[in-house]
Parts: sequence; C-alpha cells; structure tokens
Amino acid sequence: MTDTPSQSADLSFEDALRQLEEIVSVLERGDISLDEAIAAYEKGTSLKAHCQKRLEEARLKVEKIDVPTTSDAPQSSQPFDPAS
Repeated sequence: MTDTPSQSADLSFEDALRQLEEIVSVLERGDISLDEAIAAYEKGTSLKAHCQKRLEEARLKVEKIDVPTTSDAPQSSQPFDPAS
C-alpha cells in the first residue's frame, strides 16, 4: 500500500480519489491487520493531500479564465502556472 511521492504525483485526481475511496472502504470494514490499517491510513492521508492540491490548482485555473459579459466564448485565457 505504499507509493513513493512521485507515483502519487503522477495520479490523476480521479484515480487518487478512487484509491482513497477504496482505502476508506477497507478501513471501515475493519478486515485488515493493525499494521495494514496504519499503512492504509498513511497512504490515504497522502492521497487526500494530493486531491486537495489538484482541486486547488483547478480552482486557480478556473479563476484565470476571462469570461466575457456576453454569451460568447471566452475571449482569452492564460496558461496555468501553479507557481503564481
């Protein structure tokens, strides 16, 4: 159940969320050993942080979209730069 941080960084939001949901399900059922539960909890914490980061990046990207006041398509947008 352990992944390196780079493996988690490569996950899409959807894949990370799916894995997190699986971990929660396993922990709720309680059919794993204490050591496995601790490892699953640590992995879940990492996945939760990854999902929160991806959601924040998406929110910032959406905020950068220049929406016109008319019903036309946006006139411009800027590439997303997570450092800004």
